[in-house]
Amino acid sequence: MPLVSVKRLEIPDVMLFQFKVFEDNRGYFTELWKRTEYLANGLPYDFTQVNLSYSHPFVVRGLHYQLKPSEQGKLVYVVKGRVFDVAVDIRRGSPWFGRWVGVELTPGMALWIPPGFAHGFQAIEESWFLYLVTKEYDQARERCILWSDQAIGIKWPNSGKAILSEKDSKCPPLSQAESNFEYP
Repeated sequence: MPLVSVKRLEIPDVMLFQFKVFEDNRGYFTELWKRTEYLANGLPYDFTQVNLSYSHPFVVRGLHYQLKPSEQGKLVYVVKGRVFDVAVDIRRGSPWFGRWVGVELTPGMALWIPPGFAHGFQAIEESWFLYLVTKEYDQARERCILWSDQAIGIKWPNSGKAILSEKDSKCPPLSQAESNFEYP
């Protein structure tokens, strides 16, 4: 079984997976996605698109989400490097609305961010980041929330050195962000 552990975070819909990495003198091998194993551990989704990003140290990407009916769940991995990965609950009526959870991800770990959450990360070092998403990218329904929104209060590891795209630097705060997600 490639999954070693499954941990529900402080917002229990967000899950951290650690999987078995088989290492030898050549390098390593692992199974990143095996449907039956993830289904058995509470992830009842399939994926329609796979994305890869490369980020220099201090780059912040996010906080991104897509409105219904194009809402995306994301299973994310660090292929190489280290990132601080964040999920923010944007489901109206949720007991965790506006709260965030964050974990440092390295190879051998995956984080599940369900639909109804904004997602972002900061590269701690040069990083290759893989996203498996449940629905295809839909530019018309793409939205974002300001990464540094004080009302959310994310504790980014290197906020003073953050490198952002122009688009991400102009996202609205959560109080002004469009959302059509309801809890549960």
